Amino acid sequence: MIEEQGQVVEVQGEFAWIEGERTTTCGSCAVRKGCGTSAIAKVLGQRRVRLRVLNRINARVGDHVVIGIAESGLLHGSLAVYAVPLLGLFAGALAGQLLGNMVSAMPSDFFAIAGALGGFVTALAWLKRFSRDREKDAAYQPVALRQQIKTEAAVTWAGKTNVV
Repeated sequence: MIEEQGQVVEVQGEFAWIEGERTTTCGSCAVRKGCGTSAIAKVLGQRRVRLRVLNRINARVGDHVVIGIAESGLLHGSLAVYAVPLLGLFAGALAGQLLGNMVSAMPSDFFAIAGALGGFVTALAWLKRFSRDREKDAAYQPVALRQQIKTEAAVTWAGKTNVV
């Protein structure tokens, strides 16, 4: 389970809107000085991200929560979003090319282009249905896992007490 922390900013039925800071691992990377991603992160700064999650712990506005998503759901969802449209595009182009070769003796890319567009649109229609069917499936949605209790600890160093 991949976990992040955030604060509940809105509750709508069985869903909660969680706001958290976008985090990067650029601070711990050895090549951060020469990396384009690090430069972009510095320019954009720490922006707040809003995310809709299943609220199974009945969190209320203002609560700090830990949210999570299953790795398998993230992997399957990513494959559906990225791989299926590409497969539809290529399969449609191949089918169009084969159809074009059967219909016409003169090679033409028109059938391949039309087939690619048809396959891509078909894949997007499938993806829309896939997304709708898994809208409330916890395996594919981020879920509020538990409330996070903020604690303050007093640290004494050289006779001075600091709150951490």
